[in-house]
Amino acid sequence: MDMLQIEKPNAKGIMMEVAAKLNGARISAQKVRLVADQIRGKSIAEALDILTFSPKKAAVIVKKVLESAIANAEHNEGADVDELRVSTIFVDEGVTMKRISPRAKGRADRILKRNSHITVKVSD
Repeated sequence: MDMLQIEKPNAKGIMMEVAAKLNGARISAQKVRLVADQIRGKSIAEALDILTFSPKKAAVIVKKVLESAIANAEHNEGADVDELRVSTIFVDEGVTMKRISPRAKGRADRILKRNSHITVKVSD
């Protein structure tokens, strides 16, 4: 049986959704998505716990973006931090830097240094 989730308005009477975005993070989108999938839909406290104890480099980056979104909600909208949830989190590919690695006999291999754009939205 599906549970109907009723959205309740904030103090101003409307639903609040606040975002934070990091453009050009020097990590591939594929690696960040592994961490993003773990915290999508979770409460803020649970998401921060997951990110704090994750051994991945992406967890540190995503945690900073999440903390920025929380600060935006608290400062700009006056939101109660305890009621916030990670409503949306997505990772897009950024600009890929192409580098060359010299090989034997005059050949060269291409190295792709991938970047990503991380967007986190929190709502009550």
